Amino acid sequence: MKKAFFFIFATMLLMGACGTKQEQPTTDVADDAISLKKNLPGDSALYGLACDGCTDSVLVFLSYSGGDPDTFDIINAFQEHRIYGRPRIGDELAVIVNPADRDEALSVVNMEMLKGEWCYQVLPQLRSVDSLHKRMQRRMIARMSDSLRQLMITPREYSLRLKRDYTVTARGGQRRRTTTDDMSPVAYPTLKRYTDWYFYNGMLILKADTVAGISKEGDVPETDTAQIRLLMPDSLILEFSDHTQEYYRKIE
Repeated sequence: MKKAFFFIFATMLLMGACGTKQEQPTTDVADDAISLKKNLPGDSALYGLACDGCTDSVLVFLSYSGGDPDTFDIINAFQEHRIYGRPRIGDELAVIVNPADRDEALSVVNMEMLKGEWCYQVLPQLRSVDSLHKRMQRRMIARMSDSLRQLMITPREYSLRLKRDYTVTARGGQRRRTTTDDMSPVAYPTLKRYTDWYFYNGMLILKADTVAGISKEGDVPETDTAQIRLLMPDSLILEFSDHTQEYYRKIE
């Protein structure tokens, strides 16, 4: 009860400093609770809320560290497409400040817009004949039916849901293999599952689900780092170390 009261009180103070936020659907206190935690070691980004007065050239920003709102020049960031999600009053932001000019923001990520369920579709790949069961090999050699071709172009929807409490839910794919999987002539890509998400120096960090056997370090969670390349209300592009993934927002 005390914790909930603290979050409500902190939210009222921050929103009062920024002005009145545009009307939004009401949610539980736990969902809207503002994180007041300190930056992780080495993280130089600023975290806080967008305030009244934001334009395409100026960001008015209230840091979670407290004090009066700051005003940052974002002309270059806007022209170079480093504003990821247009800020609205009260939106939670991650801001990278120019170390040579503390009045300029090099990039801005709208963390509020990032929250939600993001989907993408995958197609199956034909298994290597040598890896198939003998009976399946004979069936494939005997016929390449219309039904098999149809199966090859049937997509599945995978998704990542970035929740307000900074946990992640992955949907799609299969958690466990079954004996019938080896009988299928096609295989869908493995869906990597995550448990948590956070920001570090303007980049999205996803912590892998060790229970699902993703981590190779035992009890030490494996993490994936993604650079945001595009963030709009209905579109997201993340660049990982080995691939770039495009997403569309799931409308609930």
